[in-house]
Formats: sequence, C-alpha cells, structure tokens
Amino acid sequence: MKNLLKHFIFISILSICLIISISCTTSAEEKSVDAASMLSYWDEDAASRNALIDYLNEITDEKSASFIPVKDRVAVFDFDGTLFCETDPNYFDYCLLKHRVLDDPNYTPSALELEVANKIKEQNEKGTSFAELPLEHGRAVASAFKGFTMQEFFDYIAKFMKTPMDSFDGMSRGEGYYLPMRQVVDLLLANQFRVYVVSGTDRFIVRGLIGDTLNIPQSQIIGSDETLVATGLGSTDSLDYTFKDSDKMVFGGDFIVKNLKLNKVIVIMQEIGQQPVLSFGNSTGDASMAMYTITNNPHKSLAFMLCCDDTVRENGDKAKAEKMANLCKQYGWVAVSMQDDWNTIYGDKVTRK
Repeated sequence: MKNLLKHFIFISILSICLIISISCTTSAEEKSVDAASMLSYWDEDAASRNALIDYLNEITDEKSASFIPVKDRVAVFDFDGTLFCETDPNYFDYCLLKHRVLDDPNYTPSALELEVANKIKEQNEKGTSFAELPLEHGRAVASAFKGFTMQEFFDYIAKFMKTPMDSFDGMSRGEGYYLPMRQVVDLLLANQFRVYVVSGTDRFIVRGLIGDTLNIPQSQIIGSDETLVATGLGSTDSLDYTFKDSDKMVFGGDFIVKNLKLNKVIVIMQEIGQQPVLSFGNSTGDASMAMYTITNNPHKSLAFMLCCDDTVRENGDKAKAEKMANLCKQYGWVAVSMQDDWNTIYGDKVTRK
C-alpha cells in the first residue's frame, strides 16, 4: 500500500512538472515574435524596416538598458497617408462630404455645405488650394450629418466605402489600406503595444472607416470632433438635462476642433495620458506629434515619416516626398520610402489606372 502511495505521489509530481514545463514553453513561444516574417511586404534591405526591427528587439529585451515595460509601450499613427490612401482624388472624408452634398439625391444641402463641396470638387479637378478648407470642411461635415445616430452614420459610411476608387482598379474606397503599414500595426500589437490612431479626419468618420480592421478598440481611434446631443435636449443646456429612456444620442451639427499639428499633441495628453515611444506620420500636420514623441522621452523612442515617392503604384508626389525626406534628415525622423521600402502597397490585384 505504501509503495502504491509513493508511486501515486511520484506520478503526480511528474505530471505537475510536465504541466509547468509546457506552460512555460507555451508562454515563451507566445512572447517570441518573428519581426522579419511579419514585415514580408517590406524590402528586407530597407533601412526603415531594419530600424524598426532593431528597435523592437532592443526595447523588448529585459536585459537591455533600453527595455520598455509593457505599460509604457504606446504607438501613435496618423491615418490618411500613413495607414490609408491619402488622396483619391482627395481625403476620404472630403470625398464623403462631396458625395453627401452633391451626389446624394435624398439630401438637400445648406448654402455652406454647397460652397464647401464645390471647393472640394474644384480642388479635385483643378488642384486649387483653399487655405481655410480644413476648418470649413469640418463645419460642413458636422452640419451635413446633423441628427444622425452613430449607427446611421456608420451605415452611411459603410455604403460609401463600397464605391470604387477613382484611380485604382480592384479596390473600393474602404480597402485603401497600405498593406506594409498594416503589418507594422500587427507587429506592434504582437509586441504588446497599445496602438492609437490620431487623425485629422473626423473622429467618427475614422471609426466608421476602420471598424475592427486594425484590431484596435474604437476608444483608441481619435480624430477631429463635432458635437453630440440627446434627441430630447432641445435648447436646454446639457448641464440641466438628464438623459431619458426615450432619448438617442445624435450629431448636434456643430464643429469643435480640427485635430492637426499641435492639437495632436494636446489630444494625446488629454486622451492617452502618456508620451508615446513610437510615432508614424506622413506630413507636417504630424510634425508636432513626431517631435513630442522623441523629445525628452524617458524611453528610447523613434518617429517614422512616410515619403509619398511612388507614382506608379500610388498617387505619389515626388516634390512633396523630397521635402519630407529632407525634414526627416533635419529633425531625426526615420524616412520611409513608399517606392523603395515596400514590395507592394495594395497587393497584386490592385492596379493604378
């Protein structure tokens, strides 16, 4: 009987050890990230790709002096021109407003909305520049979708996302993601980063456009803002009103703020509450976010900027790309050449007209 008990105890101990061993092995495998294979859409000799891989290897190594605890691994991304096709022929939200005002037979626009939509149309067709258009567009979007519930707004965006891109065959408006940059997001998530989109586009347009595509929660998608109100609010101040069971939250029709330049840093402080260690952008509208990320950061940090130098696979602009490359040299940002660093942009099934 004693021998049987000893045998049972011995077998139990072996089983526990085996379970612990398997658990540790599984845990180690889960923590192991093959960055090179996850960046398969990048040229393996690209300096930008290798800078990111080296950085991640260093800051995830607990033995490294540059190790960053998981709680401090925060990355911020611009959206248009960084994760998604910037202009075809204009920003997604500009095209959405033009569609709402000029092409939607079920909508009667205001004079303001018509003025802004026609400016966008002229910009699309002639390249005309309008200095105040970003703010005017924000006001017109808020006005044109006043009274929409969030779901109605998302449904409207989803329908527009299915329309074809102007300059590409094989791609709808909702499919314009840069595949190499989606890989970057996936790589950072695999390395336990919190990834935020900090866009100049309306917050709710970006949320509707992204949905769950990037595997980040809606609370981590930040953009320009417009008002929201309860349907029963009327002229009552919101401080004097209590939400009722008959109420719905709808867009109030007023524009609040354009999330560009220094406003991106302000909103990072307000909504994220800590300094990012990685920043990804593509324009001077992202410069403040980039500089905030790499200035006086207690952790090793990098800022990447995309240069729109591909005129074959994308609607590139060589002059604009050269200016950004020079700014990268000046400010210590990592330049990403869309032409040289990426093996593909939208995939083999998508071709530029």
